[in-house]
Amino acid sequence: MNTQLQTLLENNPQIWRAKDAGRYQMTGTPTGHPQLDATLPGGGWPGSAIMEMVTPQWGMGELQLLLPLMRSITQQKRWILWISPPYVPYAPALERAGIDMDYVIVIQPDTSCKDALWSIEKALQTRVCALVLAWLNWLPNGVIRRLQLAAEEGHSLGVLFRQHNDQHSPAALRLQLHPSEKGVHVEILKARGTYHYRSVHVNLQLH
Repeated sequence: MNTQLQTLLENNPQIWRAKDAGRYQMTGTPTGHPQLDATLPGGGWPGSAIMEMVTPQWGMGELQLLLPLMRSITQQKRWILWISPPYVPYAPALERAGIDMDYVIVIQPDTSCKDALWSIEKALQTRVCALVLAWLNWLPNGVIRRLQLAAEEGHSLGVLFRQHNDQHSPAALRLQLHPSEKGVHVEILKARGTYHYRSVHVNLQLH
């Protein structure tokens, strides 16, 4: 390999090589679910990234997986933005889970695609908004790459809920969720920092 190219690959932190997966270290944010932390690279949710949750239908436990994270974020007085949720968030249940609704903003499903995308990008870029949840099936891969840059700029996490599996999606972490008894079965489709993809059952009855 050309010496200059080798130097670039070794010294640029933005470049990751597949052969380095075994020694690539990441620090994740604990999910609040020990089984899931033990499976995800870095021991938790990725930071400064876009993550996808692929589900056959809405409301099968995807939000319960995120409740500990949402609780932690609002306790830090940081904002959470919901974009086009399929159901109106039930505030009493979220409050019982310890989430401060004063730090939750909801943009309704009738928002135009253009406005929804603008809202996601701007929210990810600002450091006061730590988490963006978006139920959007229509985002092309080029847009997801753009949102990834916004998340890196704002040190935030964007979660895209989708009902189809795009194998070519550039999202840093991609999870396929399946309903199971007493919880949800989480299959890792893609994870930055590893090529060893596994699956895990998460018991949601205790959360």
